[in-house]
Amino acid sequence: MSNPGSPIPGRFSGLSNKLIATIIGVIFLVEIVVYLPSLANFRATWLEDRLRVGVVAARVLDAVPDVMSLPRSLTDRLLTSAGADAIVYRREGQSQLIELAEPVTPERVTTADMRQRDLATQIAGAIDTLFAGRGRTLRIVGEGDLDESLIEILMPEAPLRQEMLEYSRNIGLVSLGIAAITAFALYMLASRLFIDPVLRLADNMLAFRKAPENATLILQPSQRRDEIGIVERELADMERDLASMLRQRRHLADLGLAVAKINHDLRNTLTAAQLLSDQVATLDDPKVQRLAPRLVTTLDKAIGFAQSVLDYGREAAAPPQFVPTEIRPLLDDAAFEARLVGHPAVVFVNEVPDGIVLDVDAGQMARVFVNLFKNAREALESDPRPNRPGAEVTATARQDDDAFILAVSDNGPGLPPRARAHLFEAFEGSARAGGTGLGLAIAREITEAHGGMLRFVETEEGTQFEVALPHRPTA
Repeated sequence: MSNPGSPIPGRFSGLSNKLIATIIGVIFLVEIVVYLPSLANFRATWLEDRLRVGVVAARVLDAVPDVMSLPRSLTDRLLTSAGADAIVYRREGQSQLIELAEPVTPERVTTADMRQRDLATQIAGAIDTLFAGRGRTLRIVGEGDLDESLIEILMPEAPLRQEMLEYSRNIGLVSLGIAAITAFALYMLASRLFIDPVLRLADNMLAFRKAPENATLILQPSQRRDEIGIVERELADMERDLASMLRQRRHLADLGLAVAKINHDLRNTLTAAQLLSDQVATLDDPKVQRLAPRLVTTLDKAIGFAQSVLDYGREAAAPPQFVPTEIRPLLDDAAFEARLVGHPAVVFVNEVPDGIVLDVDAGQMARVFVNLFKNAREALESDPRPNRPGAEVTATARQDDDAFILAVSDNGPGLPPRARAHLFEAFEGSARAGGTGLGLAIAREITEAHGGMLRFVETEEGTQFEVALPHRPTA
């Protein structure tokens, strides 16, 4: 998890650095792709210039009947102007050679055949010349200006390599300038369109995280219609919802604390009143004897309501402690706690087979079934039907795909429409007058904490709830 106090990277750090480096890298990659053909073309042009000088020298040779009669100073000037050690002119099966007064004996010779014009050969020759080092002699071969004529020039490779290095340096400087200017221009554009909005979002998220209930920190989205605009609007909506929810939770927490204190004091007061009513109930006054049971019942309901609210407020959010638990005894104990076992008018039938073991928190899951059994018992006890069948609460189990389902059903009058409309809602889903509706709300929370689901099942008679647990039986 990121540190809420972590600073936001500046304009030239974080995404900015990555963007600039990416732009410069892409530009240099493009320059390299363009550089190699350009360098090969430079080398080919340089060699062509030397061949043209050789052609001029060849024409001089053609104009002189006897090459041997040419003054040595003239031949040396021809070779010097071409930068060559020797020139060979071949035409019609004859060869003519002019060379310096002091012939040069080359140690290493490489050939540049200008009759091969394909790009791959030219690029390979340029790379070879650039990395060959010093001391090589270059043999340039090309066609003359007459049909079936051939010119060969022997010259040091060093001048060509030196000019190619200078050309590469110039290309590098130009490329660096172009990369810098292009990167700056693209960065400014990207900064305005992307980086600044992202920094604004990051600043807002960090500020809002420190004070999420401060409505002034909610992001004010721009009018952009692209993806960043969508993120801005969604973030603003989320911050508004979160701020509202946190304010509501704070109010509810304050209200809950106040209610808990009130209920605690009220429960103590009601307990004292219950003790007093028990004493009053022992009086021989007929009017007291007639009213005392109602008073006791009313006080019992008030104490139960206060206790339910306190229990719900104290409900811990501790995760379940899963241990292998045998289900049938757990249901028997829950039925006993719900006062089903030994009930004079309601029969409890446990149809869950012996030996079924699930990984559950036994204490929490028992509370789920205590609530379900208690609701079923109270529904059967208040059944107003004159010809009702024998009151019965049944627990069954079945395997359904990846879930193990435990069902609690009764043959009572069923849930009223108002209770069905607000099932599992605290203080709303009670099926009887004076109820809190906390039982089903607590049962649902516990079941969901187990990764399962508590659901109401429509039946023709009575009421049925199913607890679907994702754990398969282990035995």
